[in-house]
Amino acid sequence: MSDTILAQDHGNWVEITLNRPDRLNSFNDEMHYALRGEIEKARDNGARAILLTGSGRGFCAGQDLGDRDPSKMDGPPDLGNTVRTFYAPLVNLIRSLNFPVICAVNGVAAGAGANLALACDMVLAAESAKFIQSFSKVGLIPDTGGSWHLPRLLGEARAKGLAFTAQPLKAQQAEDWGLIWKAVPDADLMDEARKMADQFANGPTLGLGLTKQCIQAAAVDTLQDHLELEADAMKTCGESADYAEGVSAFLEKRAPAFKGS
Repeated sequence: MSDTILAQDHGNWVEITLNRPDRLNSFNDEMHYALRGEIEKARDNGARAILLTGSGRGFCAGQDLGDRDPSKMDGPPDLGNTVRTFYAPLVNLIRSLNFPVICAVNGVAAGAGANLALACDMVLAAESAKFIQSFSKVGLIPDTGGSWHLPRLLGEARAKGLAFTAQPLKAQQAEDWGLIWKAVPDADLMDEARKMADQFANGPTLGLGLTKQCIQAAAVDTLQDHLELEADAMKTCGESADYAEGVSAFLEKRAPAFKGS
């Protein structure tokens, strides 16, 4: 197992930590493969939530540019291949999971690191954290789903402003703008994120997973198609043990014991 990624099993959820702190957890090929492997392992082992965070003083500074330096190569790098091989599959994997993925942004999130966070379902950020669409500083476009997520979350004007200027966005402003779920005091970040992961993992994860898929589909569905999608999802939920347990617990005035099925 690569030491560029740390994974801690909490039973029904997994905490995954990007672990290249000397490089602000920037991605090299090894870390890409290791991260994807740990996410797939969590999925295949029946995890019901994932918490993603970073080690050291930053969350993720994006791609390690030392690995894509044209001056050290025989020719220009094929960054399209980099996106297709690494970043697009990672975003697609996170979005396809039928359970919540929480991101705890513990420090700077720049470039692909910022957009990796936005690919997750719930983003908590330390108040000292900043989100930076740093791509324009090196003549690139916001990848890792950034040019898709930003206008949907913020609108075209703010998306272009962040992308063109590479201006850092503080965590509290990111919350105020609706880019992330919540900014929290630095000292409270991991406690709150772990509490959330545990809450989701012990919740009705069948319904949460279907909620995730429905909300994501809304970006491209027509209203009529989406109403049909909702009907299918509600049929699945209504036939689940979690729904029966939730109704029983409500009527009996007790806490439900959801199984995610």
